[in-house]
Amino acid sequence: MAFALLFSFFHYRRLVQKWDDLRAFLAYFAAVFCLFLVIPILIIFLFSPDALLFLKEAGLSLGNWRRGLGIAAVGAPLAVLSGLIGSRDAELGRFYPFSKTACRSPRSFIAFEAAYLLLYYVAWEFLYRGILFFPMIPAIGLIPALALQTIISTLHHAGHPQSEIFASLAGGFVFGLVAYFTGSFIYTIFLHALTGISTDTFIYYRNYRTNSRG
Repeated sequence: MAFALLFSFFHYRRLVQKWDDLRAFLAYFAAVFCLFLVIPILIIFLFSPDALLFLKEAGLSLGNWRRGLGIAAVGAPLAVLSGLIGSRDAELGRFYPFSKTACRSPRSFIAFEAAYLLLYYVAWEFLYRGILFFPMIPAIGLIPALALQTIISTLHHAGHPQSEIFASLAGGFVFGLVAYFTGSFIYTIFLHALTGISTDTFIYYRNYRTNSRG
């Protein structure tokens, strides 16, 4: 139901037909946050006999924080490097940042990226590396669970640049393994968001910063 609503009524392509791209994408982020995080949590609290335990077992905890911090420390430079490499792709440079209106000033760009992190990436990882991953491991095994969340999250990128679709296929397995070995999707939020926001920032710096100063 969440996917049906997101890809119909709340899809950003539909929203940009009604509003400017800044308002449209903020509304899209809010829809992702509600459909992928808020509503599932409400359902869990309504129907799970032990909602807090379920959420913890689905990765909503610090998990093995020493291992998580180590992976985050090693992965952070790689995430920034991926953002730099991705920003040099012409197709990605045209597609990102989502809102070109937000690039009119540094303040609006920073505010937009903060919303991107808090509304979009948090909900994304909760769903794909949490709810659609950890509970599936005991049921079908690690590799099938990895494949399942990777396939679905990659399909979510339909319509995005081809290079990003291939990157999301690899990223699904990598972030899934990070979540598995740390017992938490908190660290994948950090690494995934750092990659995406770095990409936006490098593109913004190269293509928009001069214009925004003017």
